[in-house]
Amino acid sequence: MGLQPLEFSDCYLDSPWFRERIRAHEAELERTNKFIKELIKDGKNLIAATKSLSAAQRKFAHSLRDFKFEFIGDAETDDERCIDASLREFSNFLKNLEEQREIMALSVTETLIKPLEKFRKEQLGAVKEEKKKFDKETERNYSLIDKHLNLSAKKKDSHLQEADIQVEQNRQHFYELSLEYVCKLQETQERKKFEFVEPMLSFFQGMFTFYHQGHELAKDFNHYKMELQINIQNTRNRFEGTRSEVEELMNKIRQNPKDHKRASQFTAEGYLYVQEKRPPPFGSSWVKHYCMYRKAAKKFTMIPFEHRSGGKLGDGEVFFLKECIRRHTDSIDRRFCFDVEAADRPGVSLTMQAFSEEERRQWLEVLGGKEALFPSFNRAIIPRPEGSAQLDKMGFTILRKCIHAVETRGINDQGLYRVVGVSSKVQRLLSMLMDVKTCNEVDLENSIDWEVKTITSALKQYLRSLPEPLMTYELHGDFIVPAKSGSPESRVNAIHFLVHKLPEKNKEMLDILVKHLTNVSNHSKQNLMTVANLGVVFGPTLMRPQEETVAALMDLKFQNIVVEILIENHEKIFRTPPDATLPEPGPLSAPPNAPPRQSKRQGQRTKRPVAVYNLCLELEDGDRPNLPKEDTPPSSLDSLSSPSPMTAAALGPPGPDRNHLLTDGGSSGDWASTAPSQARSSTVQWLNPQSPTTPSCSPAVTPPSPKLSPFPLSLPAAVVDKPPESVISRKARAVYPCEAEHSSELSFEIGAIFEDVQTSREPGWLEGTLNGKRGLIPQNYVKLL
Repeated sequence: MGLQPLEFSDCYLDSPWFRERIRAHEAELERTNKFIKELIKDGKNLIAATKSLSAAQRKFAHSLRDFKFEFIGDAETDDERCIDASLREFSNFLKNLEEQREIMALSVTETLIKPLEKFRKEQLGAVKEEKKKFDKETERNYSLIDKHLNLSAKKKDSHLQEADIQVEQNRQHFYELSLEYVCKLQETQERKKFEFVEPMLSFFQGMFTFYHQGHELAKDFNHYKMELQINIQNTRNRFEGTRSEVEELMNKIRQNPKDHKRASQFTAEGYLYVQEKRPPPFGSSWVKHYCMYRKAAKKFTMIPFEHRSGGKLGDGEVFFLKECIRRHTDSIDRRFCFDVEAADRPGVSLTMQAFSEEERRQWLEVLGGKEALFPSFNRAIIPRPEGSAQLDKMGFTILRKCIHAVETRGINDQGLYRVVGVSSKVQRLLSMLMDVKTCNEVDLENSIDWEVKTITSALKQYLRSLPEPLMTYELHGDFIVPAKSGSPESRVNAIHFLVHKLPEKNKEMLDILVKHLTNVSNHSKQNLMTVANLGVVFGPTLMRPQEETVAALMDLKFQNIVVEILIENHEKIFRTPPDATLPEPGPLSAPPNAPPRQSKRQGQRTKRPVAVYNLCLELEDGDRPNLPKEDTPPSSLDSLSSPSPMTAAALGPPGPDRNHLLTDGGSSGDWASTAPSQARSSTVQWLNPQSPTTPSCSPAVTPPSPKLSPFPLSLPAAVVDKPPESVISRKARAVYPCEAEHSSELSFEIGAIFEDVQTSREPGWLEGTLNGKRGLIPQNYVKLL
């Protein structure tokens, strides 16, 4: 479990646990700040003295290996896991590179030092400044409350009213500052992953040119380099989508904080001042407690907590309520007071003071006092207001009409569905489409009055206006589970099963829409709307939780992955029934997390120096995969619509070779595609990807996955650990089909006979000849004769 999300609604409660969560976030950012500071120092040492280069690299590698990103929520996407693992990958690279000491590039300052200093100054420094303001306002707010509550009730009403207004204004200012600080904390936690790792990637790119074997090393590392760049870009895109949703939620809570209180196990909770009586002549004192009450059991819990003493939590007390009595100001020199009597403490009465008259009335109503005038604190999920859009015949007409117009007029428009239309025009078009009288009169295909972006925005607005999301509240959590864990094939199987649990109308409309989105992604070379980009756009549109919280918004990235899987596997999911032999997916049967894809590289040679380098390098003709253009799924290309500083140069011009590389290193959605290497058996149990019916990709020595191309057969002697073992040539028969994804591999069908089969330098692979061509064969796909 990572850091717990900071809920905006908790800013108004300001509970001890909320303060504990804030301190955890602050400690993590401070740890990151110290780590980046040390990393910058190490980088400067690399430039300062070549004699200390080896020692600095070892320390640098050690620091990278030990650092681990924390994440908000209970799971990470595949892209985030790849980014997390990238620091360990970089550490391994440095250990190998240390054997070939060379002069470090002077560009280290520009590629590593300055970006990290900028991030540390602009992001982490900004958090520190916000923390100072927050701590100062906390001290001021609660000091003013203490002073205010000590005012005598005998003062003039005008004086008391003026004091009340001043305290309320100060409290509102404190809540505003608390909301901003919480938002900034979580934004920086999410931002640091890509803004920290991207300079590291640039740093490794710069190092390459200073090594004599740079060209060969770049080819070896090409797949990982491209995958990581796409992982970073996908994470950045999802961050932008999540940030806008979080800001929208924050604004909603700012406007109506009482309407967005989270469901709680307590009937009421909040701060009360409790009078502690002392023997004469010491009088009494008032101590602030965080109080919680369960009405069903009449159980009252109170815990002393003082914000100004560093948030020290005292020992709690529990008693069972007998009765509650309102205190009048003529019996005590304090306002907003009431007495509670404990059933298990005969004769003991506690006097408590609320922060305001309204809060006292709420407590009295919950505790059964005489002033039961206001609704209780009992929180419930607030249903979303139903819009005028319905999942009926008119809705299907709107959907088909918009889709047909988009595919006829604008299938190649750049940023399709991502570029939004003018709000007034969108609302006018949607109103006309939803009106039975005017729907048939609207001509979307030929009329110049309606731009394509207006039509796409109206379609999205219709889907968002449904009383319930298309993929339903009931199945929302079930869809999220497989996106968080499991192998690519298990995810497809689980979502396949869940789609067929949707109501018939929902499934029918989802089928129509996803088929259209598949067509859009097939034109991604022109419109730049890849599967990953469509997932970002339609994830929040097709799926949303019933209760809006920060924790729920952190699952937006997994909603995107579900939509990506739907698009990439449309034919299988909607045209075939789910396998009845597979167990029903659910939270209790979720498969374990799949390892990051690059972890499969562990089976390669450990002493071979590897590095990342200029993303602008073109593959030489001899290294380009011999794939026809139409065989490359365009949906695997990542979008350049919102590139990072080096994305445009990284991905280069589109083409068959680029597409192939991007397919190999696609996003989490691409990873779950039905490429031949991942769909070689239709009877694989989603909970047991290594079932007997599936060709295992994990023999005693883990072979590289067919999706990760092995290294070339002809390698310089300097980078080979040892020559291949002397093995007598034998024949072998294919027991599973395989499609090559690299020029050094062989494609074959079941029953193919290989000649002159020998052990390969690549662990888990064999070398053999088929139809006069020699290449690599997965060892667990054949049987020796």
